[in-house]
Amino acid sequence: MNHELSVVALSESISSAGNFVLVLENSVSKQRIPLIIGRTEAQSIATAMEKMEVSRPQTHDLFATTLNLLQADLKQVVINRFEKDVFYASIFIKNKTEIFEIDARPSDAIALAVRLGCPIFASEEVIEQASFISEDKFRDKKGSYAEFSLEELEQLLVSILAKEDYESAVRIREVIEKRKNR
Repeated sequence: MNHELSVVALSESISSAGNFVLVLENSVSKQRIPLIIGRTEAQSIATAMEKMEVSRPQTHDLFATTLNLLQADLKQVVINRFEKDVFYASIFIKNKTEIFEIDARPSDAIALAVRLGCPIFASEEVIEQASFISEDKFRDKKGSYAEFSLEELEQLLVSILAKEDYESAVRIREVIEKRKNR
């Protein structure tokens, strides 16, 4: 069974310099999946989400225009595997007579989905292996950040940024940086 997801946050990664964290969430279960993506894909997703006009088409715009001219539709994006810390996805394209499943990087697939307004899904296996529930996971750990692992701090930071609580985010980033410089 696949679970529908939506983009809830996009921020610069602290643990992976030059990259970004894209957070997808199941609105029913509140499970979140963080994906590390490149700068170019992050810019493409942000541009599409904010409906910004660009002077020249980006790669994902070109692909979307090509689909339109070929009278094909992007029906869905499915993040279908998570192996050795790598996510795998497929895009499903429908023309007049057939549906094609095409292997794609999740970041590219999501950039297309955001542009074309198509749903994003994750398989049950991906949800089980790679998701977390931000609210409940951190509720019992209040006060000092000393109890948190580095990974938990980074997940908490993503959750805090999604809520646009930038003051807390600054404090958490400082703790993360101190830990990394030990």
